[in-house]
Amino acid sequence: MVIKEGDMVKLEYEGKLEDGTVFDSSKHGEHSHPLEFEVGAGQVISGFEEAVKGMEKGEKKEFEIPAKKAYGERKEDLKKEIPRDSISKSPEGREPEAGMVLMVQSPEGQSFPVKIDEIKEKTIVVDLNHPLAGKKLIFNVEVADVKSK
Repeated sequence: MVIKEGDMVKLEYEGKLEDGTVFDSSKHGEHSHPLEFEVGAGQVISGFEEAVKGMEKGEKKEFEIPAKKAYGERKEDLKKEIPRDSISKSPEGREPEAGMVLMVQSPEGQSFPVKIDEIKEKTIVVDLNHPLAGKKLIFNVEVADVKSK
């Protein structure tokens, strides 16, 4: 069965950056956690959905997704200065430092990662861009299952 809009798919996958760094995978040691989603429902990045359409159960494929169809280009206006005292020490007692990634919560209750870009005397510069923004993503996938709704 060929994957089309509205189908439920289950995929084994590995996502890499251009330098070969693996940023995500459905396999963790001896464990496998296939990615399951409805094609066309916006549950995964648009370039990923487009790439799996037309594939069939058991098929393997490698594809690249440009930044604009993944997490978008980096935006400098998403760097914000916040008061230094608005970020407390980590649960382990570590002081905030440049390069550290924190999980913050939006007013709507959604959690997302924020990278500390710079520590100043009274403020901290945080980068609200997604960590994979501006990057081309390379995926190797294998279709484990396809079900029509």
